Amino acid sequence: MFRFLCRTTRNVFAEKHLALNLTTSQLGFSQNKIFPLRLLSSSSHLEKGSLETKQSELKESLTVSYLTNSCGLSLKSAVSASKFIQLKNTERADSVLRFLSDHGFTKTQISKVVRGFPLVISIDPAKTLSPKIEFFRSIGLSRNELAVFIARSPKLLSSSLKNHLIPNYNFLKNVVIHDEKIVKVLKRMLWVFLLDLRSKNFGPNIALLKDIGVPQSRISFLVTHIPGAPCSKHSKFCKVVNKVKEMGFNPTQTVFVMAVGAINQLKESVWESKLEVYRRWGWSEDEILAAFRRHPHCMQLSEKKITRAMDFLVNKMGWLSRDISKMPIVCTFSIEKRLAPRCLVIQVLLSKGLIKENICPSTYLGLVQSKFIRRYVIKFQEVPELLDVYQGKIDLLDAASGFQRHVK
Repeated sequence: MFRFLCRTTRNVFAEKHLALNLTTSQLGFSQNKIFPLRLLSSSSHLEKGSLETKQSELKESLTVSYLTNSCGLSLKSAVSASKFIQLKNTERADSVLRFLSDHGFTKTQISKVVRGFPLVISIDPAKTLSPKIEFFRSIGLSRNELAVFIARSPKLLSSSLKNHLIPNYNFLKNVVIHDEKIVKVLKRMLWVFLLDLRSKNFGPNIALLKDIGVPQSRISFLVTHIPGAPCSKHSKFCKVVNKVKEMGFNPTQTVFVMAVGAINQLKESVWESKLEVYRRWGWSEDEILAAFRRHPHCMQLSEKKITRAMDFLVNKMGWLSRDISKMPIVCTFSIEKRLAPRCLVIQVLLSKGLIKENICPSTYLGLVQSKFIRRYVIKFQEVPELLDVYQGKIDLLDAASGFQRHVK
């Protein structure tokens, strides 16, 4: 009789085990784990533990299945995400996906949001997600911009609105003043909003700039255009600021914060390599420093871009290398889109005596496109080839060969 009961007990648990495995398989994500029957019948404690294990596996399979089929995650990403969230049912998750879709998120963007922040599908859309979406829209983000930003940094949705997002916004607005500039910061470096801007690095760095006399407008420029600099470690930022001051920059001018941004970005070895590039073109240490003071971005250009610009201006257009150090911004311009078309137009006009010989390059290279066209192309319509030259209907780089410089 005892043996019969044992066999019956084992059969019951075997049937339960089989049913659990069958259910998991039907979801399509079976773990293929088979447990010896003797373990299922050894004790009530083990039996309970085994059932709990299988129930956990069923939840995991439901989660993985939902993440792949409804959220668009790959199986690998879904398995990884299931370590952070387990679904008992899909009601809440469905409501989150509908909420994101209703607010302009594409399927691809929703997939990115869930992959980056799996817990999002467990959040109450009306209570938690909606206020955050409304907050970002209120500061000037369009519907499409917001979807792009959240997809790029889903963990923004995990930040507390009251304790993190709003305090960060208020602090940042006190620095940059206008909401549109805050949006610019977000476009450049979205992760800035994930930091605690009031403490650690950003706050002390802004305070340092104020202490040395950098005007509010210049600080706003730095934060808006080079947000990575004020977010760097305070100890490093202090060294960078001191170095810029030692170079002779005036803290009240925009080039001061531009120099801070440039030096903060460049490693010492990279800085030295850029110095070497300019040395190869005959610039002295003083000329390099003078060029950096005029336009700090000249040290952030790639070696290839510097070399191409110098080669075009010196070897093809006949400029003197040392003269370029007096207007280093020209190295930042595109050869194909600005330098070659404009220099060649000027050469044509000079060759026909239509403009003065001592024209300064900054006069025509620094103009916005519309003004250049009006002043040097439309104004001289009697020169038939001028428009063709500007529009690149001839090989600009070949045409530049042989031209000699007619400017000081």
